[in-house]
Amino acid sequence: MRRVPPNWVCAHPRGKGNQAENPRLSSCHDVRGRETYSLLISPLHQTQGERDHPDQLFPPVVMTASSHSDSVVVLFGATAGAYGAKLGSDERELILLVWQVVDLHSKKVGTLHKCLVKADNLELSDQCREVTGLTPEGLSKAEPLDRVLQQFSQLVSSDLKVLGRSSYTFCTDGQLLIRQVLHPEASKKNLLLSDCFYSFYDLRKEFHNFYPNLAPVKDQTIQSMAEYVGFGIDESEEDFGVWQVKAMVAIIFSMLSDTCIADHRFTDPETVKYKYETGPCSKSEAVDSETVIRARGLPWQSSDQDIARFFKGLNIAKGGVALCLNAQGRRNGEALVRFVNSEQRDLALERHKHHMGSRYIEVYKATGEEFLKIAGGTSNEVAQFLSKENQVIIRMRGLPFTATPEDVLGFLGPECPVTGGKEGLLFVKYPDGRPTGDAFVLFACEEYAQNALKKHKEILGKRYIELFRSTAAEVQQVLNRYMSTPLISTLPTPIIPVIPPPYTIATGSVRDCVRLRGLPYTAGIDDILEFMGDATGDIKPHGVHMVLNQQGRPSGDAFIQMKSSDRAFLVAQKCHKKMMKDRYVEVFQCSGEEMNFVLMGGTLNRSGLSPPPCKLPCLSPPAYAAFQTAAAVIPAEAAIYQSQALLPQTRNQQASAAAAAAAAATPAVAYYPTQAAQLYMNYTAYYPSPPVSPTTVGYIAASPAAVAAAASATHTPMLPQPGALVRMQGLPYNAGMKEILSFFQGYQLHADSILPLYNFSGQPSGEALVTFPSLDSAKKAVAERSGCLLGSHRVELCLI
Repeated sequence: MRRVPPNWVCAHPRGKGNQAENPRLSSCHDVRGRETYSLLISPLHQTQGERDHPDQLFPPVVMTASSHSDSVVVLFGATAGAYGAKLGSDERELILLVWQVVDLHSKKVGTLHKCLVKADNLELSDQCREVTGLTPEGLSKAEPLDRVLQQFSQLVSSDLKVLGRSSYTFCTDGQLLIRQVLHPEASKKNLLLSDCFYSFYDLRKEFHNFYPNLAPVKDQTIQSMAEYVGFGIDESEEDFGVWQVKAMVAIIFSMLSDTCIADHRFTDPETVKYKYETGPCSKSEAVDSETVIRARGLPWQSSDQDIARFFKGLNIAKGGVALCLNAQGRRNGEALVRFVNSEQRDLALERHKHHMGSRYIEVYKATGEEFLKIAGGTSNEVAQFLSKENQVIIRMRGLPFTATPEDVLGFLGPECPVTGGKEGLLFVKYPDGRPTGDAFVLFACEEYAQNALKKHKEILGKRYIELFRSTAAEVQQVLNRYMSTPLISTLPTPIIPVIPPPYTIATGSVRDCVRLRGLPYTAGIDDILEFMGDATGDIKPHGVHMVLNQQGRPSGDAFIQMKSSDRAFLVAQKCHKKMMKDRYVEVFQCSGEEMNFVLMGGTLNRSGLSPPPCKLPCLSPPAYAAFQTAAAVIPAEAAIYQSQALLPQTRNQQASAAAAAAAAATPAVAYYPTQAAQLYMNYTAYYPSPPVSPTTVGYIAASPAAVAAAASATHTPMLPQPGALVRMQGLPYNAGMKEILSFFQGYQLHADSILPLYNFSGQPSGEALVTFPSLDSAKKAVAERSGCLLGSHRVELCLI
């Protein structure tokens, strides 16, 4: 048992402290009774001098907070919801504040104050009622948070003046009260917190530093620390919050007066960043995966500052907010956020399903690699553009391709000057130097940026211009996307058909399938099989279907075909909300028809089935007769999941073995080995939706090198491709199969010979691929029909 500081009363009846023996603590012992307070502070909690001179409660002197001071304000609070380690995790409002000023030099204390805070929602959780003893009726008579904070500052200033001090730093039990309660709530209520709330001592960390051989910081509590220093108190005999503050003061005095160890010094406070700092991120930079989270469900118009405000109280790394873009270059409602350390990241995860406006935001773990893919850049031009710090970035979209820097500066006008003039403009271009119509602009302050945003959809030349807030990460992401995109004018890579395997996707209304929702983004087929446990024996061969998003990445959903509806029901009951890695996964029974709807791009929710958003050529096996006679067959798993993260080597080997067996059965067809060059989706030629699975992909694009490598790697020679492929360019956007067939009248073509191409938005690109029965007929068509009109458009043909 640790020795208690001199003149400290370890335990005493309520209101019966011996003031003669303990003059320094007399003001603390004035706290009496379990009262309901209608004002900020009850008269019972004032010293006799304060009652005789009430004007001293609100002195005109304003004191300041300091990170290096001789005084601390021991602060304790509670919300209307969770308590202890979950404080602030349920987004409930503050309802109680208790504090006391402690002079670290003279070891004197000020008055112990306890006040209630009136919340907007007076409903209390059962745990709150039980632990605090408070009621909605008592809280309804209290002051709101803004008034409490004003009077808190005045009362602390008064106590400091009595002690002869002018500055202070908070000392709290852990970090939750400051970071997870006060800052988020003040931000939501648009309250401006004073400087004192941006610096504080974490008593648990200070205690651990002083007694390093004791329990870790996360396992410390006020009770355990008080017991170690020999401070005993009957919780039932004290108001909630009062005994906690008394115990924290006793712990502080013990560390200051311990004769066995050198006196403790409070010199290294925790800090809260005042504002989020923007900045660039290099792809070569090392990013710790334990510091990154993914936020999902963000409003599309939210900026990096909005996200920083959502995480108010936590320290985000410089340039640590990366907004994610979809295939069309627009924000998809997700962001990757990098914090300064893992402790801040763990606190951020506690804000899962907290609200931004009326929307709840999901918060999950992410990796440093994912962050660098979005935020990292290698361009010196971008690095130089972003080297100017503390700038507001605005993105301009829809610029005329002939727009010059002078045109943009003239459009913005003198009311919103660009930082550095032309140097504050960054035009986004394709690899060949052609403009994309996008540009980024730097402004020195928020006022100039707001003036620029007022010009949203104003006209420059003959086009209206869109203006949005942007971030350094978005600049990198947009530049990376355009600079790595193949030119549209280049020929598409050959389309290699994949002959469907002998198994088929389930259809019909029999509910013999299950849907997995909420999978970790890094989860692969092996993870799903491990998740299923003993039920894996009831999965049909090739019955696991990963659902991909528009970028071809895992969406967090998967479908599994079971051997019967009974097995599907048992799996749904057994595995629903079972954990996979750090996430729980929802499992629902469904039918093959419902599964196919989702795999083809539709949605399945409580309202029922919604068909795919547009009728596009799907990536599932179509019946193109021209391609069916000779092709290289690729095992579905090898074709889609080349990444080792999704499909381990053992799976690839099994796929190769299966492919080899099939090849032996049908010697006329060649197989790609799994070690062939990497295959990929041609996103410039095909709409990258709907989601697909390993068994629903019918066509993929392969580079010529992949084709050559595959041909040389197999013992069975590839059969020559009958017919020839012609590319059409300049088609009217409303041209359909009937118009294209009429254009080639007399060439013995049919609808299956024509493959229209679509852009990222799912709209016709003005191009199509046409398969002719022979090379001679294709050459004849190019010679006779190239340059002819289809409607009012001149169509160009070229032989591929």
